[in-house]
Amino acid sequence: MKKITKEVYLNWYEDMLFWRKFEDKLAAVYIQQKVRGFLHLYNGQEAVLAGSLHAMELGKDRMITAYRNHVQPIGMGEDPKRVMAELYGKVTGTSKGMGGSMHIFSKEHKFYGGHGIVGGQIPLGAGLAFADKYFGRDSVTLCYMGDGAVRQGSLHEAFNLAMLWQLPVVFICENNGYAMGTSVARTSHSTDIWKLGLGYEMPCGPVDGMNPVAVAEEVYKAIERARSGGGPTFLEAKTYRYRGHSMSDAQHYRTKDEVEEYKKIDPISQVKHIILDKKYATEAELKEIDARVKERVKECEKFAEDSPFPPVEQLYDVVYEQKDYPFLKHKL
Repeated sequence: MKKITKEVYLNWYEDMLFWRKFEDKLAAVYIQQKVRGFLHLYNGQEAVLAGSLHAMELGKDRMITAYRNHVQPIGMGEDPKRVMAELYGKVTGTSKGMGGSMHIFSKEHKFYGGHGIVGGQIPLGAGLAFADKYFGRDSVTLCYMGDGAVRQGSLHEAFNLAMLWQLPVVFICENNGYAMGTSVARTSHSTDIWKLGLGYEMPCGPVDGMNPVAVAEEVYKAIERARSGGGPTFLEAKTYRYRGHSMSDAQHYRTKDEVEEYKKIDPISQVKHIILDKKYATEAELKEIDARVKERVKECEKFAEDSPFPPVEQLYDVVYEQKDYPFLKHKL
């Protein structure tokens, strides 16, 4: 396990706070209709990403996830200004403004999406791992999904092949309790999602998804197992989202009191308390971090606001065309 030092805690605090404020800004500009379409925010789930990043070897390992995907590429090294611009639909975005909220992508930083099809990323994650094994690369893929996506048959197909071929992949279910808006207890006989791995004899287990230390420990063990040829792992990170499934979610399925209870174990607050208890920083020093985070978010917003929309001609530059495609004849 990589050592969790003072610097790690301070980085976690700043990173998670930045991700939270970045998403808060997106919520604000969404209401102003500057960001269109769907918008799925990560508020409350930051410990899963923070712990995972600490366990990974950035620059070598890969990540793929669903549509709640704005801050993951930032953690992997992508410029947050480009992520904000993509959400605005601007040409300076990560996909030149053509992907939007659910399709952030950064091949350079080994972040492979951002997928709007529920569960669609699960076999793709196994495929990335298959490619690494096939070409003899020393890389591991982290493949995330929500608790709703585990109802998809593609998960079972991917699990079976991942075990059959002993692929270097870590499957992580971010169980925030409600999928789109229906509790796990109403959709599954067993509420212990991690037990799905047992049917494939896949190493599996639960992890506290509100605690970055717990996540880092379990993900590190899973990554090392995969890297050493031990095959896949399935982890269920039990976490919670403070906002609705998307910005259009009225959240009638839960109470405000329930949300407030979970905020008592907020991952950012947990890390802040440790920093203060261990005297890694003073309140004044943390306020300096807060101010720096707010300024960075403002810079992202300004960059997105000032960037131009894509030219119409771009439509013809990003469409695949095979001129000699069989059975088709073009009439001039």
